[in-house]
Amino acid sequence: MSVEHNAPVRLVIVGGVAGGASAATRARRMNEQAEIILFEKDEDVSFANCGLPYHIGEEIKNRDALVVASADFLRRRFQLDVRTREEVVSINREKRCVTVVRHGATSEKDKTYEQPYDKLILAPGASPIVPALPGVDASNVLTLRNLVDMDRIKARVDSGSVRRAVVVGAGYIGLEMVEQLRRREMDVDLIELREQVLPLLDHEMARPIEDALRRNNVGIHLGVGLESIQLDGDRATSVRLSNGTELSTDLVILGIGVRPNSELAKEAGLEIGSTGGITIDEFSRTSDSDIYAVGDASEPVYGPTEMPMRVPLAGPANRSGRLAGEHAVTGQSAAATPVWGTSVVRVFDVSVGMTGLTRTSAKRFGKNASSVTIVAKHHAGYFPGAEVMTLKLAFEPATGKVLGAQCVGGEGIDKRIDVIATAMHFGGTVRDLAGLDLAYAPPFGSAKDPVHMAAFAACNALDEIESFRDSDDSLDEVQVVDVRGAGEIEKAPLREASGAIHIPVDELRERLSELDRSKPTVVSCAVGVRGHIAARILRQNGFDVQNLSGGATVRNRCFE
Repeated sequence: MSVEHNAPVRLVIVGGVAGGASAATRARRMNEQAEIILFEKDEDVSFANCGLPYHIGEEIKNRDALVVASADFLRRRFQLDVRTREEVVSINREKRCVTVVRHGATSEKDKTYEQPYDKLILAPGASPIVPALPGVDASNVLTLRNLVDMDRIKARVDSGSVRRAVVVGAGYIGLEMVEQLRRREMDVDLIELREQVLPLLDHEMARPIEDALRRNNVGIHLGVGLESIQLDGDRATSVRLSNGTELSTDLVILGIGVRPNSELAKEAGLEIGSTGGITIDEFSRTSDSDIYAVGDASEPVYGPTEMPMRVPLAGPANRSGRLAGEHAVTGQSAAATPVWGTSVVRVFDVSVGMTGLTRTSAKRFGKNASSVTIVAKHHAGYFPGAEVMTLKLAFEPATGKVLGAQCVGGEGIDKRIDVIATAMHFGGTVRDLAGLDLAYAPPFGSAKDPVHMAAFAACNALDEIESFRDSDDSLDEVQVVDVRGAGEIEKAPLREASGAIHIPVDELRERLSELDRSKPTVVSCAVGVRGHIAARILRQNGFDVQNLSGGATVRNRCFE
């Protein structure tokens, strides 16, 4: 049995929460002799910031449940020197010390001091973006980033004085706040500068979220920005949008996004990356090998592009903090693995998850990507309670390497995204996905899981068994064959395809003479399954044919 001997080292950590607290506790577990000092400029060191909206909406009743580890707990169990309400304001790399300001110090003499370090970990996180607009400093215009913000918002909601709220930004925080404010029976308007909610998604994958918002009586204002905020004293009473619309309100929540708190590193001369975060290596070391950076202020490697990029999510922050803490006090650790941007959000009765690249982002990054879209049930359709999901899988057309996925629906979307993210972590292809041995029983899944179905479609494309037409592509100058039944077509006509020829799939072989073999042909059904059968029939009868990916269900979302 080996006995560990770690030399004493003074480790200073700037910032708590996911990255800093994980670094501190891992450092202690790996080196009992280390002196570990954790600075947190606020009062709360380690809390579940992803849970903040749910306490405001009282879905999480107990506030204490959000406190992951108090300062006293960290001192007692891990022998950490935790200093709350003390802010590191500068780094002197030559002297290897930081300058600290004590907030609330009783005398000027005690207010500022220097703290030496051997190793330094920066975990300053990110701050909400607050636009420079008239009225933005009003007392009821708020952001949500920590427990203090949460308490401030919840106090207003609990007071009964807030009947109308405006949420600016339709990302994860904005959508969660909309859901929770509606849970508190408020009238809510949502403003988003882009033409869709969740701008990271492909357009048609965001539509079910927008539909869920409308079903729950949320006012949606897309493609418009916040222009100004009208005040009565120090209180916002309405907002004006860039299209001239005015919305009265008792509360404004800004969920526009976050920017990295990289100023401390920048002023110390550390290298800053192209997306504004601190440049790090595989061990989270900055351009100064004695200084590390973790969490939202750093730039880990983004897996799909293999380039550094900010990915402000809690999971990567926790993992990078853990590895940096170990490396700082022992000189060794496993290397960090790429980050894929895997995420999930619930909006009322609809959930959406994603990992890696979308078709849209692949184009932005200059990646050649193909995609397939399937619509399936989250477990066996004959078992009660099966819910429909839409899964869109992106892959390299030459190799089949999985680039990303998006999934929207009810139950089970997180499972599919996690499976695909795991495959991507190991460099998997769509053939790997097609061969996965996944658990199956009627209450949990299907013998052919939605992951398999998407992979089968992608493999068909790779093997040139089938060609797919993207759901939002033009259907002009092609022969469109809708193979659904007449009742289905009447209920949901195929959008942007007024000249479609209607032949049910079971009649297709007998009615081939009604079609023109010389024309490029696109077949469509409800979700793509009958379209696949039709495409195989036509192709083997001499047609140049594509199957409309996701069928009319997904196509019609694109043109609503």
